[in-house]
Amino acid sequence: MKNEELTEIVKRFRIEGTVAAVLPLGDGLINDTYWVKTKEADKSDYVLQRINHCIFKDIDLLQHNIEIVTGHLRRKLLSEGASDVDRRVLRFIPTFTGKTYHFDGESYWRVSVYITDTVTVNEVTPQSSYDCGRAFGRFQQHLTDLEEPLGETIPDFHNMELRLRQLRQAVAEDRAGRVKAVGEELDLIEAHADAMCTAERLHREGVLPKRICHCDTKVNNMLFDKDGNVLCIIDLDTVMPAFVFSDYGDFLRTAANSEPEDSPELDRITFRWDIFEAFTRGYLESTASFLTPVEREHLPFAVALFPMMQAVRFLTDYLNGDTYYKILYPEHNLVRSRNQLRYFEQVETRKGEMERFVKGMA
Repeated sequence: MKNEELTEIVKRFRIEGTVAAVLPLGDGLINDTYWVKTKEADKSDYVLQRINHCIFKDIDLLQHNIEIVTGHLRRKLLSEGASDVDRRVLRFIPTFTGKTYHFDGESYWRVSVYITDTVTVNEVTPQSSYDCGRAFGRFQQHLTDLEEPLGETIPDFHNMELRLRQLRQAVAEDRAGRVKAVGEELDLIEAHADAMCTAERLHREGVLPKRICHCDTKVNNMLFDKDGNVLCIIDLDTVMPAFVFSDYGDFLRTAANSEPEDSPELDRITFRWDIFEAFTRGYLESTASFLTPVEREHLPFAVALFPMMQAVRFLTDYLNGDTYYKILYPEHNLVRSRNQLRYFEQVETRKGEMERFVKGMA
């Protein structure tokens, strides 16, 4: 869109200052993001985002969740005597109608205050993993007493039973005529299918609670100050009720895999123990006050669950003719699925060690 069009959208929000320019910001895959620069030196800059309503279908629910969570986090930090709270929690600007989003007839938009002098980190190191573990664990801890219920912005996002049903349906329909070529992958998945549905069973039995989780725990989903300290967790679209496994296991799915998730070099895939150990230390330090014994003892299960779940999702899309994930070549989703299955196998070989490590952190 042209700068003038974006500026007109920004004017729908109660910002302070005069818009000088609207520039592309970041390289996010879901939402389109822009940096709104203001002319006045004493006024804040802003972040403008176009919300992907193809993925997030209930924008009222989405923004309600975010408003409730950021308000709660702000009150928590103030009660703890935290300084510079505006740099530690995202602040969204309302429109002149009072909502925190604007619909222009085609797209949904929102505006937040730009937090200055911050950096994002893409490199996964033991130090950044430890910082992530502490920060995401503290995020969960701060929200344990949230009284107002939140909805699921993507229903059943991390429901393994559902993902398996979707795979089995894709196998039965065989839309793209590819089932015969993936027999080994299907056999491996079915061999572990029952064990991978442990979380849903424990929840039905009443021993595994759902908590408010971020559900997209990546190192680049937090802002650091220039000294390398974690300031603020960002990208709150998927904040919703989930098992703690979502935040713990999904981080390690990508961070502790020695190779990118679409690497075809399966023999190079290893489980990075240094990343597992660092993230787990940070996470357990900040969640010690609320994790139940059942949650804690099943953390190693979560490390295996998420590559298996993602393998199932990639394979389902491959069998359906590649209708969900963007692909660069015809076998891309199959390569991704095989990558995740190999990583799952690597994780499984360290299961006993992980269990001993977590138990030793008590």
